[in-house]
Amino acid sequence: MVAMYNVLGRQVGSHYLAMGVLATLFGGSYLSLRGGSKKITQTPPINASTPDEADFIQNFLKQADADEKAAKH
Repeated sequence: MVAMYNVLGRQVGSHYLAMGVLATLFGGSYLSLRGGSKKITQTPPINASTPDEADFIQNFLKQADADEKAAKH
């Protein structure tokens, strides 16, 4: 025989309560541990006074990224 409990005025078997607790535990663990979405990092806007200065900054940033990638390998 199954032990019966009163939940919100209804008779519920202990096996249903156990399945509900396990489903909540594993479902909550899955949702919390699956990780978030990948966020794309954006660079701040370049506030250059001339187009030459903006080109220099962009080229410098590209060169710095290339140097960083080369240093990792």
